[in-house]
Amino acid sequence: MAKRMFLMLVVAAIFIGSIGYFKARQLQAATRSQSFQPPAAAVTTIVARQETWPSTVNVVGTVAAIHGVTVSADLPGIVAEINFDSGRPAEQGQVLVTLDTRQERAQLAAMEAQRDLSKVNYTRMRQLADEGVISRMDYDKAMAEQKQMEANVQEIRATIERKTIRAPFSGVLGIRQVNLGQYLAAGDPIVPLQSLNPVYVNFSVPQQVLGHLRVGDDVRLTADELPGRSFRGRVTAIDSVVDQATRNVQVQATLANPEGKLRPGMFVQIETGVGADRSVIPLPASAISYAPFGDSVFIVTEVDGPDGKSYRGVRQQFVKVEGSRGDQVAVESGIKPGDEVVTSGVFKLRNGAAVAVNNEILPGDNPAPRPEDN
Repeated sequence: MAKRMFLMLVVAAIFIGSIGYFKARQLQAATRSQSFQPPAAAVTTIVARQETWPSTVNVVGTVAAIHGVTVSADLPGIVAEINFDSGRPAEQGQVLVTLDTRQERAQLAAMEAQRDLSKVNYTRMRQLADEGVISRMDYDKAMAEQKQMEANVQEIRATIERKTIRAPFSGVLGIRQVNLGQYLAAGDPIVPLQSLNPVYVNFSVPQQVLGHLRVGDDVRLTADELPGRSFRGRVTAIDSVVDQATRNVQVQATLANPEGKLRPGMFVQIETGVGADRSVIPLPASAISYAPFGDSVFIVTEVDGPDGKSYRGVRQQFVKVEGSRGDQVAVESGIKPGDEVVTSGVFKLRNGAAVAVNNEILPGDNPAPRPEDN
């Protein structure tokens, strides 16, 4: 009986020892997996440097003519003459269209004859009134008739003049919208007319920069349709109210446009100063990791590994960015000059990740890039 008991204890001890051995091997394997270091990620870097940037705001604006109208008919009539070509310049006072005035001219001839008769009658009445032959009332009546006839003549002449349609100011004509012999009602359009030098540019700025914007401030304008060209002007008006929907303020600038390259309705890019210059650290836009909880960059540094050995890794650092210029983003705080910042490959990094720097091919870092047309 004792011998059987002893054998059972020996078997149980062997079983428990086997289980303990396998558990120990599993713990050793788990420990080795936790200390496993993934391979270093290939990245590019740049050494942070401090620069002075002007405090500017970049917005989209719209070109508008200082003088711009659609010339229209003042009175109804039939088009008798067209004295302009579409798209050509026009001088102030230039005759554009003449309506048929034959009926008005016939009325004018009849009215001038009546005026001349009333004038002769008035002269005769004045002599008789001076001699005391007629009453003062008859003389006053003759004088009133003479003045009325003169007024009627002036009215018909004004009607004839209003049927001669002239350019109200100097500018460039648009596309003709009438034809010879066409009947025009009062108010019917004839041709657009725009004054192209100078021009207005209307744009909006956030209310936060309103305190730094003044009438007379310089603005710089560029347009995608005019590569390599820039225009300069000055702020001439700032709206007195803030838009409640957008919290933006309307601003108007005036620019010289001697070549007529800027046309009313064009979208343009506006850059204007909004304060003193500021010190920033410019980084390529690809270096910034944007996230809802904050923007960050990865700084290359020496990281202590779990085995006590140091390796070349990254540290995530939150930053404050404000503004951009070409390929660059301005960092106002979070990093200091001399920090080595990762500029590409940030999407695959985490805090403490090992990196291998390879700067043979660098991302764009040009403050004024000029991409080639495809």
